[in-house]
Amino acid sequence: MTRPAVAKPQTAELNGITLSYTDAGSGPLVVMVMGTGSPGRVWHAHQQPALVKAGYRVVTFDNRGIAPSSECVEGFTLADMVADTAALIEHLGGPALVVGTSLGARITQELALARPDLVSAAVMLATYGRPTPMLEAVSAGERELFDQNITLPDSYHAALTAHLNLSPHTLSDDRAARDWLDIIGFSGQVRSRGVRAQLGLHDREQNRLPAYRNVKAPCLVVGFADDRTLPSYLAKEVSEAIPSAEYREIERAGHYGYLEQPDEVNSLILDFLSRHR
Repeated sequence: MTRPAVAKPQTAELNGITLSYTDAGSGPLVVMVMGTGSPGRVWHAHQQPALVKAGYRVVTFDNRGIAPSSECVEGFTLADMVADTAALIEHLGGPALVVGTSLGARITQELALARPDLVSAAVMLATYGRPTPMLEAVSAGERELFDQNITLPDSYHAALTAHLNLSPHTLSDDRAARDWLDIIGFSGQVRSRGVRAQLGLHDREQNRLPAYRNVKAPCLVVGFADDRTLPSYLAKEVSEAIPSAEYREIERAGHYGYLEQPDEVNSLILDFLSRHR
């Protein structure tokens, strides 16, 4: 069965919740896991089309906390999100090649550890394996803004988001900076209780680097040189903890490096997956 490059969302009842996903292309299965507060369709801008064109079946999905998947506003754990991803791969007839970014990368490496039978190979973009004082402070601030019902002025929110997630090289181009500020402003400030539940995960972070020494799947870890949100040294730590991991770093890219430098990101992903498909 050949699936279209742009597929309509489907839903499945898995792991006790509803998961919304899209299924496009044909070939080896690739499951892509998005980060905090973002829907799976963010992958559709650059990575999903490139992978479909290269002959993969690509599934993107909305993590729990992101509607129309179950928002689970009562709260959940990282283990719940790992189990969701595992259930989806089983539903799709896995195992799978798994690609994640940020929180999605953390889910991916935990999945490779917990369910090695479901992960043929894994790619982790902008990842981390332990809490740091800066990560804890930023996460606590995000939770407090929500809990106190504080909404930042839209222009300031856009500027702060751009500053934290984009490379200075991108923002030094006035036209590019204006375009990104417009895009972020248009996206608005996500205030759902499901996203608040995702933010709650960061209140219980642990150092998982020692555990990652037991990951057996081939792994590619990609750091973004200008990442202020999750500095690249944190990704490198993960690559050094996983015995089978390769590490690559992309210049002129911030936390949104897969959107800023999509051709280079796609090239690294495709080269790695081609060796493990």
